[in-house]
Amino acid sequence: MAENAQPADNKPSFSIEKIYISDLSLEVPNGAQSFLIREAPQVNVKLNTEAGPIEKGIFEVKLTVTVETVLPGQRTLFLVEITQAGIFRIQNIPADELDMVLGIGCPNILFPYAREAVSDAITRAGFQPVLLSPVNFEVLYNQSRQQQAQAGGQGVVLQ
Repeated sequence: MAENAQPADNKPSFSIEKIYISDLSLEVPNGAQSFLIREAPQVNVKLNTEAGPIEKGIFEVKLTVTVETVLPGQRTLFLVEITQAGIFRIQNIPADELDMVLGIGCPNILFPYAREAVSDAITRAGFQPVLLSPVNFEVLYNQSRQQQAQAGGQGVVLQ
């Protein structure tokens, strides 16, 4: 091995260990009456991410997506909430970059799975699928960091 070369076990590494649904709920509060409504609902989407270590070099990241359709008069047609999670092995990444990997890279990996699960749950409930638009997690991450800097807080929460 050359004098200036780093040992192989000090190289940065990233791998996906597992992707899974941590929580999934679907509510249709008006039951069968929901299928008789002809009004166009307003679709509201909320995103939230959280990340934390499981053990040294292994992290769990959760992306929670909430989709609520509201009819005029504030009646809920349906509400879907999914927490798509992943276990990631991340080693030898500098601390200042690790936060970005957990707040941008991992949610980017989880989002397509959450998007598919939301659409599938809504379709199985008998409604037309809701196809979530792509999300720029880098912009959300930077906005969250700016808000935290202004508030003096810690943690990653994207909405």
